[in-house]
Amino acid sequence: MSDDAFAAAVSADLARIEEALRRVAIADSPFATAAARHIIDAGGKRFRPLLVVLAARLGVGDGPLADPAPVDRAALVVELTHVASLYHDDVMDEASLRRGVEAANLRYGNTVSILVGDYLFARASSIVATLGVDYVARQAATFAELVQGQIAETHGVPVGDDPMAHYLSVLHGKTASLIATSAVFGGMVAGLAPAHVASLDAFGARLGMAFQLHDDLLDIVSDASGKTPGTDLRAGVATLPVLLLTRTGDPADAALFARIRAGLAVDEVDDVVQQLRHHPVIGLARSAVLDEVSAARAVLATLPDGPARDALDAVCNRLVDRAD
Repeated sequence: MSDDAFAAAVSADLARIEEALRRVAIADSPFATAAARHIIDAGGKRFRPLLVVLAARLGVGDGPLADPAPVDRAALVVELTHVASLYHDDVMDEASLRRGVEAANLRYGNTVSILVGDYLFARASSIVATLGVDYVARQAATFAELVQGQIAETHGVPVGDDPMAHYLSVLHGKTASLIATSAVFGGMVAGLAPAHVASLDAFGARLGMAFQLHDDLLDIVSDASGKTPGTDLRAGVATLPVLLLTRTGDPADAALFARIRAGLAVDEVDDVVQQLRHHPVIGLARSAVLDEVSAARAVLATLPDGPARDALDAVCNRLVDRAD
């Protein structure tokens, strides 16, 4: 952020939310508290709370929020929902790393990890109830989209459906829906006009798609993402780079795609990751990220001018930078 005063105000908001996040994860026993804080304490981008804060500051700038409490609660709701879903994801993916530390399913076992995720969902539900019925309705709809996206990914592509369309639908449900809700909640607590809240919804959805497309790309190209490279390949999930193999017209790519879809043995994953890292589909996947970012930026232009909008644009810049 180029505006130092605005950056300081946002940093103070996020620090306050971070402290509250650890506090609301306290459970009735030290063991449950430690398990509930495992992923929270590992850190993370706090991308969703950031969007809540920036959207809430669209009409305020670097001045004090009229009432920070609703902003904090909205940020807690979306981050708790996100963190809860990570506990469940790691069980389903049989992950070994999350945010650079041992995944909760390995530390605490699958059953406890699932229950901890449920506990954090419950905490999010109790907090969103304090914001009002419109927030509860939006959170419930988002949760339904998230779960249905996960079901669709787990079930696989129905016979006769387009795999690419199915994949993009899964991304919207699993990731973009909650990121859009983060931006919407910020606009709602700020009392923005309905048209601006609608723009935040569209912006968040596009940004969310870019975010997840990029995350899926990192699963293949990065050794420093905090997760084990090839996690999606190990789980049998075909992400954009893999699906793009079917569109090159090269028989060798078709054979590689068939090999991946048939299920890779543990000792095959690293070899396939290396093949994909040096394949032209990686460049095509990066272009898809940039296309979604451009679409998000187009919506951003309809929001009130000021340091908050500039900061949201900087979020887009960061995604573009990290697409390399």
